[in-house]
Amino acid sequence: MSGDILHAQLWLLRATAGARLYRELLEAAGGDPLLAVSRLLPARLPRGQVTDAGREADLDRRWLDDSGTRLVGFGEASYPGLLARIGSPPPLLFVRGDVDLLWAPQLAIVGSRQATAGGLATAADFAGALAERGFVITSGLALGIDAAAHAGALDGGGRTIAVLGTGLDRIYPARNAALARRIEGAGALVSEFPPRSEPRREHFPRRNRIIAGLALGTLVVEAGLASGSLSTARLAAEMGREVYAIPGSIHNPVARGCHQLIREGAKLVETAQEVVDELAPMVRELQQALSLPTAGSAARPRGASPSRAGRDDPDYALLRKALGHDPVPLDELARRTRLTIPALSSMLLRMELEGEVTVNPGGNYSRHAG
Repeated sequence: MSGDILHAQLWLLRATAGARLYRELLEAAGGDPLLAVSRLLPARLPRGQVTDAGREADLDRRWLDDSGTRLVGFGEASYPGLLARIGSPPPLLFVRGDVDLLWAPQLAIVGSRQATAGGLATAADFAGALAERGFVITSGLALGIDAAAHAGALDGGGRTIAVLGTGLDRIYPARNAALARRIEGAGALVSEFPPRSEPRREHFPRRNRIIAGLALGTLVVEAGLASGSLSTARLAAEMGREVYAIPGSIHNPVARGCHQLIREGAKLVETAQEVVDELAPMVRELQQALSLPTAGSAARPRGASPSRAGRDDPDYALLRKALGHDPVPLDELARRTRLTIPALSSMLLRMELEGEVTVNPGGNYSRHAG
């Protein structure tokens, strides 16, 4: 992306402060952000507002260069396909960490900030087990269940994405700063908000729609009846994604939200394997209907993946050649195949679901012995 285009995207974002007007102006300009800023923006907004937005965009651009943050625009090849399908996708995503991870099969795990010790353990256990099976765990970096899910995925050798309700130059809550650094090193931090954005109340519902929109499904571990996690789950349901809830004691106030979701149609789950079994058909659909970026290659066209574990796909042929009957760690498979970790995770998950691959203790992979 050229520097001029990147600056124009930031300028347009600062001036419009929302997805609807940003997309409207960009579409009217034929997808050219430079034209949108130079000709259309001054006709729609007061001159002072446009000028102020330009100054903010100058600061944003310098921060991007200094921080190593990536900017991913709607319509670009790197923009996650599932998120693009929601009703109001963010026009820009600020990403620190592995951008390709946004394309990997994800499960959102959310819940109460005032979780019980049992709830925290359950979130970590589910996240670790699902991460070992190839799912990326997505959550909101909040205290309680969110933090436990992120940490559980990382502790299990997996990957995780944290979606923030602030700019990526500010970690909120500050108590999770060390966890955020771990996530950036073995996953990704994501926000639609530019730098210097404060943790405002209205930001968190917007963050929640991104969490739900990135994932194939949302699992609620513990939540009170007024919890923001319920809004994430309901957004997921409105998007046509799966919603799962773990039941708890009738005497536990942070179990009541899960019970309410179950009454509304969420699927009651007791084990991580139940979630894997439920999501298996959607993982296949994700690979067949969306493009999955791989190292050194352009995104695949829609429908390019064959119906059974990529039988005629050269990337799957590379992976089968790299696999043996002795367990192999994921990073070694990446070295052997030169494929990205997200692409490999998705491929291995599909092969496991179809009985071709076995996941061994420690998250290593081998050919199925049968």
